[in-house]
Amino acid sequence: MRTKTVAIIPAISFAVTIAFRTFAGEPDPFTVPLAAQKPLYLDTRATVDARVADLVSRMSLEEKAIALDHDGPDLKRFGLRSDKWNQCLHGVCWTQPTTMFPVSIAMAATWDTNLVHAEAAAISDEARAIYNGWRTDPNFPGAHKGIIYRAPVINISRNPYWGRINECFGEDPYLTGRIGVAYVTGLQGDDPHYLKLAATLKHFAVNNVERDRRKLDARVSERMLYEYWFPHWRDCVVEGKASSVMASYNGINGTPDNINHWLLTDVLKDAWRHEGFVVSDLGGVNTMVNGHFKNRLNYADAVAESLMAGCDFSDKEFMNYVPEAVRDGKLSQARLNDAVSRVMRVRMRLGEFDPPEENPYSRISTNVICCPEHRQLALQAAREAIVLLKNRNAFLPLDPHSLKTIAVIGPHADIFTPGGYSGIPDHPVKPLDGIRRHAPGIEILHVAGCRIAKSSEMVAPPAEVNDEDELGNAVAAARRADAVILFLGTTTGIEAEDRDRTSLSLPGNQERLAEAVISANPRTVVVLMSAGPLAVPWLAQHARAMMQAWWLGEEGGDAIADVIFGRTNPSGRLPYTIYASEAQVPPQNEYDISKGFTYMYVRGPVLYSFGYGLSYSTFKYSNLRVSPERVSDDDTAITATVDVKNTSTRAGDDVVQLYTREIHPSVVRARHELRGFCRIALQPGETKTAKFTVPVEKLAFYDETRHAFVVEPGWYEIQVGESSDDIRVRGRFRVLTTHIGEALPPVVDGR
Repeated sequence: MRTKTVAIIPAISFAVTIAFRTFAGEPDPFTVPLAAQKPLYLDTRATVDARVADLVSRMSLEEKAIALDHDGPDLKRFGLRSDKWNQCLHGVCWTQPTTMFPVSIAMAATWDTNLVHAEAAAISDEARAIYNGWRTDPNFPGAHKGIIYRAPVINISRNPYWGRINECFGEDPYLTGRIGVAYVTGLQGDDPHYLKLAATLKHFAVNNVERDRRKLDARVSERMLYEYWFPHWRDCVVEGKASSVMASYNGINGTPDNINHWLLTDVLKDAWRHEGFVVSDLGGVNTMVNGHFKNRLNYADAVAESLMAGCDFSDKEFMNYVPEAVRDGKLSQARLNDAVSRVMRVRMRLGEFDPPEENPYSRISTNVICCPEHRQLALQAAREAIVLLKNRNAFLPLDPHSLKTIAVIGPHADIFTPGGYSGIPDHPVKPLDGIRRHAPGIEILHVAGCRIAKSSEMVAPPAEVNDEDELGNAVAAARRADAVILFLGTTTGIEAEDRDRTSLSLPGNQERLAEAVISANPRTVVVLMSAGPLAVPWLAQHARAMMQAWWLGEEGGDAIADVIFGRTNPSGRLPYTIYASEAQVPPQNEYDISKGFTYMYVRGPVLYSFGYGLSYSTFKYSNLRVSPERVSDDDTAITATVDVKNTSTRAGDDVVQLYTREIHPSVVRARHELRGFCRIALQPGETKTAKFTVPVEKLAFYDETRHAFVVEPGWYEIQVGESSDDIRVRGRFRVLTTHIGEALPPVVDGR
């Protein structure tokens, strides 16, 4: 691990802090001429709303326009610095190293909300430390940006070809909502007055196709929107209280999201009572002018329509065209003031107008950046994320004391794939490094075996490797070895933003390599390192052991070796379905998941089911209790408890999953839906009771005639097990009366 070179923030007085800020040339709200008037917006004893109202009342039209440009000039009259654009999806994106955690889809595979919360808290500590560093030290290294961050991505991976699956939390709204809330609350902190960072939920909404995304129009029914595409957004807005929401490039039912009043105002701000602001995706206004409405909409109209629809914050187009839109009567002063107030309220809660000594987050030291505790947390996250897919005859874990030679083969063995929106890792551990470190005294034979992909399958050409020569070398190494560890997968050259996959198979000659290696030495463990699901039926049938290892961040190599050699008992679970073949997957432009998408509606047997994952331990489920057995109008929730016993001789974690289904629904419904999960640690022979509370409202389907969620009277089933296809115990209860939720805004079709 490297020795950090960033300086520790010293204990300094507020007066010195001001001197540092002035010396550094940064705007400071306490040194501008307005500060001498003791304006209300600088009075920390006043309410946030009163302070914001006072601040906005002092702004000119042009200053309001500047305030709505994320990358505009500083508002020096108020001591307000331009925020700039910043990212922290699985670690802070900065010009210096920061702790890099596993990509988001891997974190979802932990099914561990406490761990996700801890990771987000660590990320926000590092982000705040960077901010504190440059605000107090004129010589602080690296980029100097604000503390509004564009994360997390909570779009849902209905489309298994989607290039940005590495950025999201999987295919299920309930799992995504629980992981998303944990991330948002970890990022924003738990102080009742101040935000540590401002989280931005991306990308609202129905965004999971990259091709033509800047002009794509998704046609989605009202029922599918409210049942599948929106629940996790509501969770992160209502429960997580995310500070901002990003409008996506695409449109829904004929209206681009950036100018969709129904989406941004009727649903988000009115129905869900979002108090923060809406930000366009980068270039969102330009997308309408040159994408959705090419040659049919000018910039002034696009800016006015965006703001009137509910988009509050954007790029230079807002700064350049807001004054014109107001003067021409296309944008009302009331809506403009509301947008500025929403942005300023978040910045006020971030403490940008307050003395640092009043904000607890201003005391976070730069010592936290890449600290040993965060590196250990990254290792824990990587360990928990690994999903053991197959382990025939308990082939794993390997016993290093019984091995003399290991062949480490595959194009992913000696590379590091950071993932999308990644910072600079601190000495990342590649898979080959991890194997070597965990196998002292064992001869390691390393062969790439082939390229990751053919030149035609990647944006950037792969490394110069002769696949035919490498294949022969790989077979020879496999024959010499006592065991083979075969690393296969994809990179961001194959699946990433702006780049959907065209196949669910392994790219290039990797499957050919796998067949040759396994034929030469059946004692092979296959390690898949991809973000999206890989349909690999031959490997599922012939590999002795196989695991999904994602892109695991800077400690990935050590985590993989820990699992292979048994130092860690695998406990990850799949956050999506791995289809048996591409023929199972409906077209990408089909947004009705009941046509065959996800574990809820998939047709035919799958390769590996949602929630699936093996352990070196075994677990027994028993004694399911469901209460009440009759649900009346007075009941708001169902309680289910189940006993889980570790029936093996090894300690391990189990992820207990609860699903519900209506037994005789009046409409087409999912075969079952995830409605609870918990991770429990069990010693050999130990039994623990898992307890779940399922709100009655979570039994509902969306009724388009009532424009509301409805729970029908009838019989329902609770299912508890280890995956969506491995239900261990079942129990029934009966709903006696109809439950109808509050009315929601009906879908508006067309602009």
